[in-house]
Amino acid sequence: MIVLKLLGALALLMFGMKAMSDALQKMAGPSLRHVLGTMTTNRFTGLLTGMFVTVAVQSSAATTVMAVSFVNAGLLTLAQSISVIMGANIGTTLSAWIMSAGFSFNITNLVWPAFLIGIILIYTKKFRFFGDFLFGVSFLFFALGTLKMTGEEMDLAGNPAVVNFFASFNAGSYWSILLFLLIGTVLTVVAQSSAALMALTMVLCTSGVLPITLGLALVMGENIGTTITANVVALTANAQARRAALSHLIFNVFGVFWVLCLFYPFVKLVCGIVGIDPAAEAQDPTRLSFALATFHTLFNVTNTLILIWFIPQIEKLVTSLIKPSKSELENEFRLTYIQHGIIKTPEIAVLQAQKEIGVYSSQTKHIFDVTRSMLAPGANLQSIAEDVDRLENLSDRMEAEVGKYLSDVSDAHLSDATKAKIRFMFRQINELESIGDSCQGLSRILRRQTTGEKLTPALVKETDGLFGVISECLDNMDEVLRNPESEIGLEDRKRVKALCASLRAKNIEMSDERAYSFAVSTMFNDIVNEVDDLSGFIQNVEQARRGGKVS
Repeated sequence: MIVLKLLGALALLMFGMKAMSDALQKMAGPSLRHVLGTMTTNRFTGLLTGMFVTVAVQSSAATTVMAVSFVNAGLLTLAQSISVIMGANIGTTLSAWIMSAGFSFNITNLVWPAFLIGIILIYTKKFRFFGDFLFGVSFLFFALGTLKMTGEEMDLAGNPAVVNFFASFNAGSYWSILLFLLIGTVLTVVAQSSAALMALTMVLCTSGVLPITLGLALVMGENIGTTITANVVALTANAQARRAALSHLIFNVFGVFWVLCLFYPFVKLVCGIVGIDPAAEAQDPTRLSFALATFHTLFNVTNTLILIWFIPQIEKLVTSLIKPSKSELENEFRLTYIQHGIIKTPEIAVLQAQKEIGVYSSQTKHIFDVTRSMLAPGANLQSIAEDVDRLENLSDRMEAEVGKYLSDVSDAHLSDATKAKIRFMFRQINELESIGDSCQGLSRILRRQTTGEKLTPALVKETDGLFGVISECLDNMDEVLRNPESEIGLEDRKRVKALCASLRAKNIEMSDERAYSFAVSTMFNDIVNEVDDLSGFIQNVEQARRGGKVS
């Protein structure tokens, strides 16, 4: 039962950290996005930004994933993300101090009123996220208190088997230090929580069975293991995002390397700061927990002070190690800003999806431009029509990919405003795909000329003029997607409808006068009707982006 209580307390600790982090991100998601996007003008502001965000959300993994996501979305440069990640490493040291405080005095009695207030706030719509935060904090402190009591109940120092096991490792041997460093790395990767392993390390050290030097080796392993999360997440991201994640690993591995070279003097320095003797058998448990937190802080702060001057060199190194794939070098219909492996913060996911829709719009405009090239003298209609078919198929795939991404994001706990944004985004991609369908329809109409009568030069000129107006409308649509506050394009639909009505009337008049055959007249009328529908799809995209009703 004691072992189950220990494991359960660790699980509760991880849940509390996650709940607290998620609640803080929901409360401050847009603000954090703005901070990360604007307060990284140089390496030092990037460092402070990473510290601030990590302290705010109490998760270096969340901050690192945010940074990787922003690189993937093109909102941060690689150099900026490296400085943010360095700051995240410093900000995460606050978690160790919170845990050391939890092992210093009994704080479990404080969680009961916090639970009561939290549940009341959760049932109020306005403050439910703050209630979630209180619940997360309460679970965190309750878990710390339980861990402390469980450690005392286990009486590990009085268990000869446990004492002999840890005594079999020579705390003065580098081999033992390296072994515990490896154990710390593996356990952090498995648990996906450096906080859980830090708490377990404190239990072992404060119970007197694990020497402080081996406990500090576990802490070093945690610093390597915690970098794996971002690297796993970035596996499906673009090259820049993978480089940002790799830089985090390089940063922490370098820190571990130089600390290992100076390990025992560094341990002596840390123990001297908190007032303990690393060689002594009997230690004050409170001071031991503070020693672990102090080591974690000094490790990350010193490592940052060293490497912050070498960000350009780190950038060059990761750039040389990770090359973009062939598909990433292609410009046609590829996901530029979103990857299904990166959905950690809904605010970032929504922003990435909207930017991806902007790319989708530009690529849809490319389909139209290819279709319009069928009007050029001597154009190979069959070949161009096949290109349009291929591009439209790619457009369908892109709609499916963006739609799947939005569906995945929708599974998260979202605010009503974010849910509304996602609904409008679904409409945007649906209408963009319809524009692609219209372009394919136009290409098929124009391809009829290969097996039948051709448009007269006058009709080709009229059609090209109509296509020119649609091209302007598509440019306006791109602008609205970038800036929904823009008033551009509000009259485009009326303009196109009036032009189409005029061309239909003129077509009837010219057909009656036998200026061209009925087949040519029908072909031109089909073109005008398809363009009329296409302009409606453009208007729907703009209205959806502006947050209005889609007709």
